[in-house]
Amino acid sequence: MSGIYIHIPFCKQACHYCDFHFSTSLKNKDPLINALVRELELRKDELKKTTVETIYFGGGTPSLLTNEELRFIIDAVYKNYTVSDHPEITLEANPDDLSKDRIIELSKSRINRLSIGIQSFFEADLKLMNRAHNANEAKLCLEEATKYFDNISLDLIYGIPGSSNEQWLDNIESALSYNIPHISSYALTVEPKTALASFIEKGIIDNVDDEQAHDQFHILKDKLEAEGFVHYELSNFGKEGFFSKNNSAYWQGKSYIGIGPSAHSFNGKQRGWNVKNNSKYIKVIQQDALPIEIETLTLTDQYNEYIMTGLRTIWGVSFEKVEQNFGNAFKDYLIEQSKVFINQQLLYIDDEHLRVTKKGQFLSDGIASELFKIN
Repeated sequence: MSGIYIHIPFCKQACHYCDFHFSTSLKNKDPLINALVRELELRKDELKKTTVETIYFGGGTPSLLTNEELRFIIDAVYKNYTVSDHPEITLEANPDDLSKDRIIELSKSRINRLSIGIQSFFEADLKLMNRAHNANEAKLCLEEATKYFDNISLDLIYGIPGSSNEQWLDNIESALSYNIPHISSYALTVEPKTALASFIEKGIIDNVDDEQAHDQFHILKDKLEAEGFVHYELSNFGKEGFFSKNNSAYWQGKSYIGIGPSAHSFNGKQRGWNVKNNSKYIKVIQQDALPIEIETLTLTDQYNEYIMTGLRTIWGVSFEKVEQNFGNAFKDYLIEQSKVFINQQLLYIDDEHLRVTKKGQFLSDGIASELFKIN
């Protein structure tokens, strides 16, 4: 199994917290779409021995593309790659792009999964984050989308300054009222050089409260698990049969290629990333070259990557896999390093897998870094 991630680097406006690569100018949209298709053609041999089971449009805001533009790109995937009979094809979309007519059009396309960037149902939160949609648009798009799509995920952000635990619970209950089978939820993070970081530095917005984010994470976990969701990855909750195949492949170390400016690729042994500039990306692709940097991972790098991704999931880290892929020395090191976290009830061993306890889940990335092996 392999996947294709396609980065659409356009947005209507800049969210205050976002540090992803995007442009609010659409002047290069047509040449960039042509470049995406050409990159798909140039890289077809990378996945010639495997079947593509997931196609994921991320961004940016992929829903800014027309249905015809999306079809043009998807057709290029089918033309150049072996695609499974029932692939998961996801479109990230913003509520303001999802009118009833647009949703109906999308439902007739090959796209079979929507990932909708709700973030919050509260107007004050949306304004603080500078989202392009309002609370009413969030509700209306979900009312319509659920009529035409069974497989829908929505994003929510917790730890927003000024948002109480009661409001956060309200947000979760609003999401649940639409019978959505998958929810991705992230703590608001202050990234350097973002508008949010500037506003906090100037005292315009209160800083993020880590303790509040911790509390809201556990409110989310308890509420969703009580409603039958499986907390299968640190930031992701799904009903059975609705886990994201695309994201699960990332966390389980499966191969994928990233198409578009700033997109990342991984084949188990190497990690690659495209240039983070739309004009440079287009120019290089037009010369039938690839604007990509590639890093070959050492055995230690591969081990650290497996620890980081494995501990974020319900599947955990397999001692057998560590021994088979990296050798006894790595397994012994992992066992020794994990003892302190087991004693603190942050990690536990179950069926020869190292997993994170409920107490340790919010801290899993930090725990993983302590288990890394240093060359």
